[in-house]
Amino acid sequence: MNPDVLLQFIRERRSLRRYESRAVPPYCIEQLLEAANWAPSAHNRQPWRFVVIEALATKERLAREMGARLRRDLQADGKSEEFIEADAGRSYARITSAPLLILLCMSLGDMDVYTDEQRNEHEATMAQQSAAMAGQNILLMAASLGLGACWMCAPLFCQGLVASVLDLPPDWRPQGMITLGYPAQIRKRSRDPWEAKTLWR
Repeated sequence: MNPDVLLQFIRERRSLRRYESRAVPPYCIEQLLEAANWAPSAHNRQPWRFVVIEALATKERLAREMGARLRRDLQADGKSEEFIEADAGRSYARITSAPLLILLCMSLGDMDVYTDEQRNEHEATMAQQSAAMAGQNILLMAASLGLGACWMCAPLFCQGLVASVLDLPPDWRPQGMITLGYPAQIRKRSRDPWEAKTLWR
């Protein structure tokens, strides 16, 4: 691929949260997962796991349970009821209005195990990084297919709850969730210049 074309494509990708109601075709879902599966991974262990969620009832249950946890957390933070309801309402709408959700999980089942905790923590971080790279591949493939997509970090704050609602295997740890669909919005965003965030040595 022409590097200028690729860079322009990356620049034009945006996080989109509003979608048309039409479903994402199965062939698109397969391409998204195929792209994710070819991401780089630590030791080439491919620790990513994916949960494809299309059923409205599942989305609604997940959104309700996550919303209840969010409300409790925000109440503990001392936020106003108005703030809490607005935040929880946004979360519920984002989850239930997306035609497709892909939950990204990681598993440590195939990662190395060491005798000291610090190296084990690093191994878990490497698995997280690998799952995130798979997620980036999904976002880029979605854009190439004409789909809108947005990464949600919310599952990190309630991993056990999400795993329970979706009846996940014990070693699947939720990391993030991508909402997907045909876009019903256009967004323009800028970036700080990379020069402001780079050191040369």
